[in-house]
Amino acid sequence: MEADYVIVGTGSAGAVVANRLSADPSVQVIVLEAGKRDRDPFVHIPAGFSRLMRGPLDWDYLTEPQQGLGGRRIYWPRGKMLGGSSSMNAMMWIPGFAADYDEWGERAGQQWDYAHVEPYLRRIEAGPLIISRQRSPRASTAAWLDAAKDCGHRVEKPNSAEPQGFCETLVTQRRGARWSSADAYLKPKAVRKRRNLTVITEATATRVVFAGDRAIGVEFDGKHGRTVATARREVVLCAGAINTPHLLMLSGVGDHDQLTRLGVVPVAHSPEVGANLVDHLVVPLGFDVPYGSLVDAQKPLELLNYLVRRRGMLTSNVGEAYGFVKSRPDLALPDLELIYAPAPYFDEGIGDPYRGHAVVMGPILLKPQSKGSVTLHSTDPHDKPLIDPRYLTDPAGADREALMAGLRMCAHIAAARPLKDTLGRIARPLDATTLDDETLARALESLSHTLYHPVGTCRMGTDDASVVDPHLRVRGVRALRVVDASVMPTIIRGHTHAPTVVIGEKAADLIRSTH
Repeated sequence: MEADYVIVGTGSAGAVVANRLSADPSVQVIVLEAGKRDRDPFVHIPAGFSRLMRGPLDWDYLTEPQQGLGGRRIYWPRGKMLGGSSSMNAMMWIPGFAADYDEWGERAGQQWDYAHVEPYLRRIEAGPLIISRQRSPRASTAAWLDAAKDCGHRVEKPNSAEPQGFCETLVTQRRGARWSSADAYLKPKAVRKRRNLTVITEATATRVVFAGDRAIGVEFDGKHGRTVATARREVVLCAGAINTPHLLMLSGVGDHDQLTRLGVVPVAHSPEVGANLVDHLVVPLGFDVPYGSLVDAQKPLELLNYLVRRRGMLTSNVGEAYGFVKSRPDLALPDLELIYAPAPYFDEGIGDPYRGHAVVMGPILLKPQSKGSVTLHSTDPHDKPLIDPRYLTDPAGADREALMAGLRMCAHIAAARPLKDTLGRIARPLDATTLDDETLARALESLSHTLYHPVGTCRMGTDDASVVDPHLRVRGVRALRVVDASVMPTIIRGHTHAPTVVIGEKAADLIRSTH
């Protein structure tokens, strides 16, 4: 099979690129998606996303043991279906600060600064993505926002260019159902009818095929065995911050010595492929409540309310509210996000069901200093890579100090008047009776987990050491681009779905201008 473009991945960026390139009827586009169609009902019911974890629609990754987190291996879910992780995330639309994109502009050229990115954000928010308010927020979510206000924090409208307060979460939903990148960019009837767009599911890319230094296609394992999709113009990798560097290294693009040791024939020496891994870490504190948590979402009346009216608890994205704060007053911009979930979202939602009602709140480290890596475990393309985010390993201990400050803020909010009579005993960490520093330090080590935002493993830059240039072309080879969260030169103070969609939109323009 042959096309002008072969795209790997249908996630937050891949679906966008496939849509925009195939809008030209003279261009043939093939898209490879490792997962299945997104037909599982829990893909579309917002509060059901944790039911997808550890299942067939999840890549189901585990990190290497984390010395900063008591030696625990942290579970990293990633969407393995049409829509990628946008089909199993918490649907939070938080694009970050203008300053985040200005930092991109400093590292990867002016065309990536906020002034140039902001029009893409506005276009996306006007459609085809649908950004909406919470349809049926819990009463305790309003109480948490009131408690934050009592503690001196500002309550404001979401998603300004420089947010400094607390608000309800805006979500990627349409009439109370998830609205993924696949829903927005691949499923509209006009797109599905395009004869020049071929989407192949259950097609796992195994390597990029090169002729010399030029990418000419992608080998993949599909329903009919191993096949090659040939690209006349370019190969575009949109497989995400884990799978894209993994595929590059399997294809011979990476550190020469590491590849040679594993028996991979190098095509281009690019030592930073898989390096610069950064992720947002969250520390969820849990509290019992007498009633009203999302535990009741499983009741038959709630299911009926959802199916008939698209209302009720099942429309919740779980992370119903958040706020930006500074761990130190001398900081120019917030370095923490505090998040609230009216649910016992313990053990990343995949542990034993909690007996009773509970809620969660906790700090998220927005600008971590600790960096990790994704590396090959073997040359078997179906063997999972080694993921080592190296959480809380920055030499100065700034990451740990910032999260401790955020935990103290959460303890302060939990004790504020609008919440103190509602919250019961401390449910997490276990056996805690007070939220003193000893308890909070124990929470940091025993409860911390990913917020599902890995970025940076194929960073974009103007320097020769960067994996891709400002046009997202992979350095050292031809006709190969990376378009996903792995290209982010720095992590944003927000959630990564929105900027990844932006990357997809901008990349489509860059590709079209080239050809």
